[in-house]
Amino acid sequence: MTDYTNAPELKASLLGKATEYASHYDATLLHPIARKLNRDQIAVDESDLPFMGEDTWTGYELSWLNQKGKPQVAVASFVFPCQSSHIIESKSFKLYLNSFNQSKFASVEAVQQILQKDLSSTANTQVQVTLYKADDYACLPFTALPGECIDELDIEVDIYSPQADILQSTGQCNVSETLHSHLLKSNCLITSQPDWASIIISYTGKQICRDSLLRYLISFRSHNEFHEQCVERIYCELMNTFDFEKLEVYARYTRRGGLDINPYRSSYQNHTAYQIRTNRQ
Repeated sequence: MTDYTNAPELKASLLGKATEYASHYDATLLHPIARKLNRDQIAVDESDLPFMGEDTWTGYELSWLNQKGKPQVAVASFVFPCQSSHIIESKSFKLYLNSFNQSKFASVEAVQQILQKDLSSTANTQVQVTLYKADDYACLPFTALPGECIDELDIEVDIYSPQADILQSTGQCNVSETLHSHLLKSNCLITSQPDWASIIISYTGKQICRDSLLRYLISFRSHNEFHEQCVERIYCELMNTFDFEKLEVYARYTRRGGLDINPYRSSYQNHTAYQIRTNRQ
């Protein structure tokens, strides 16, 4: 597999480097990473994407000062269309959000507008930003994942890097089912820090052998790739293997540094129908 860690835009990022936390608003902290870096590896043509979807980030540690110097807090939702040319490197995102801490803003609406402008400019797309008061974020309660959990299957595993040839069919066709697992784990592309996720796979078509699917998901355990890239790899390898009529792949990653990332890819709709938050988040 091609190593992109020496790509200029990755080497220029703040990942894995000692940094000081700015306490006053600074939009220049945001660092874009081209989605193309990964999509070339999985033979995805950016001019004709084989999927639709979005990346929903949740920011749990957003705070600023009002005009009287009193701290304000909010939980933020950031939605990035997967058609954007760039993602935002997560450490730079955390540093950027931290830079609001000691800056004064006239209103919640003013903060929301600044966030939307800066993030849209950096990702080269229209980013949707929603801010919730701390007590209002209960509108997304913890909930069980849809479908059947495959984690209790009694399997042997000895492969810990992704291999699509692990995947097998049962031979049955015209099956529609939703499966989920809490055993997805990968590592940051640059720092190798662990990224933990629960994943939902919903499809119509040839039936997946569940043992093989669980082995395949576990095979990401030692794999270094960003969250969005892992989900796109899983989507493409499932679709290439089974040629499904419909496919959705949705991962809910646990937070790090006050941010969680939740990529969704689908063959037939842009927006996830799952309004959920797992108890791991």
